[in-house]
Amino acid sequence: MLCRSYSVAVTSSGPASAHPDVALSVRSHDRVGSRRTDEQWLEDTWRSPDTRVLRMAGSRFPYGEGRVEWVTTTDLPAGRRIFLGEEGGAARFALMLEDRSLSEDWSGFRQVGARLSATDAGLVIHALALVEWHQAHRHCPRCGGLLAVGDAGHTLTCADCGTQQFPRTDPAVIMAVTHEDRCLLGRQPRWPEGRYSTLAGFVEPGESLEAAVRREVAEEVGIEVAEVTYFGNQPWPFPSSLMVGFFARALTTGISVDGEEISDARWFTREQVRAETEAGTLVLPGGISISRSLVEAWYGEPLPGEW
Repeated sequence: MLCRSYSVAVTSSGPASAHPDVALSVRSHDRVGSRRTDEQWLEDTWRSPDTRVLRMAGSRFPYGEGRVEWVTTTDLPAGRRIFLGEEGGAARFALMLEDRSLSEDWSGFRQVGARLSATDAGLVIHALALVEWHQAHRHCPRCGGLLAVGDAGHTLTCADCGTQQFPRTDPAVIMAVTHEDRCLLGRQPRWPEGRYSTLAGFVEPGESLEAAVRREVAEEVGIEVAEVTYFGNQPWPFPSSLMVGFFARALTTGISVDGEEISDARWFTREQVRAETEAGTLVLPGGISISRSLVEAWYGEPLPGEW
């Protein structure tokens, strides 16, 4: 089961320091990058009875009886192999199935991610990120040629012009904005009533992470931010994000929502957060989200209820 823990010093303006164990951010397996170009080793490893494979049909995978179903390489259907690395002395692969009809009863990460062990979650996130990338990159963006798989699924090379493509990661900032003893939470127009979260947004070209925090907060809720303090980060491959978490101290408190990304935003005291989460009128993101980690690090302990 994924969990989160904190060593936090709390002040009236928010955590003075935080050392979070953010879900999905811990090292779950050895990626053994040096072996990705060793074709003979990869083939021998694939044939090993100790090797385990995660079958992937798009973003879905088999999950049952409270665990991810890892299988041996015997009698597997056709698919594209992706080497994930080694864990517990055994090699781990993902297999992108050509025939997705097997996946009717399979699960997606959003459904079962919070119930996975830290090791399985890390391996599944690695697999998902690469599967999403492979599905979105079938032709060379430079000349339109077909792409050939290399480095055990970690590179794609154009058969015509030779241009290489590498898995991409899009940085996004996610921030708990604080002012004295209050934390700012907002909600998107499509969310059910009572659901609130921290603010977030993508980093633009030529922009630092801290500048992105200040810009996004100003654009979404009209608040000016001073100090921006790093908290932690989390891979989020839907399809290719890295969520970088911050605390941001507000200089102004007047809220003016943009009405598009944010339909409502409120300042909450710790007492209000506790009372409303217990009553169910405030619903925070699930524990697998770094947003939840930010809010609970500001609050100082775990809170009830989640999406």
